[in-house]
Amino acid sequence: MLFQSEIEILNSYLKKKGLKQGKQRLDVVTVFLETEKHITPEELHDIVKKKHPNIGIATVYRTLKLLSDCGLAREVVFDGRIARYEHNYGHDHHDHLVCVKCGVIKEVIDPEIENLQIMLAKKHGFKITNHRMEIYGTCKKCGS
Repeated sequence: MLFQSEIEILNSYLKKKGLKQGKQRLDVVTVFLETEKHITPEELHDIVKKKHPNIGIATVYRTLKLLSDCGLAREVVFDGRIARYEHNYGHDHHDHLVCVKCGVIKEVIDPEIENLQIMLAKKHGFKITNHRMEIYGTCKKCGS
C-alpha cells in the first residue's frame, strides 16, 4: 500500500482522538501525500475535487489540521501571506528560498549553515528546540 506508514500514523492518531477515517478524508490525505510542493488548502481542494466533485473545502481544511496535529504535515506561512502545507514525516529538516516575484519556493539543505546555527546557539547558551530559515529574493528565472 502506498504511504502505508503515513496512513498508519494518521489512523492511530484518529483512533486516539475517537475519530474515523472516512473515504473523503483518505482521498485528501492521499492527494496531499502524492503532491510534493508547498500547497494551499485551496490548491489541494482543486486537485481533490477533480476526482471527487462533491468534496467540500472544509473537509480539506480539517484534514490538513489533522495531518499537522499528527506530525505528517507542517503549516508554513511565507512572508506573512497564505498558509501552505508541506510534508513533515520522513523529510529531512530544510530551509527555504522564496522568490518575491513569482512565488517559487525552493527547499534547501546545507549542513554548513546548520552547524553554524548550532555553534551560534551554543555560544549564547541557547538550546535549540526548533528553527526555520527563509531567505527572500528573486529566483534565476525572475532575474535579480
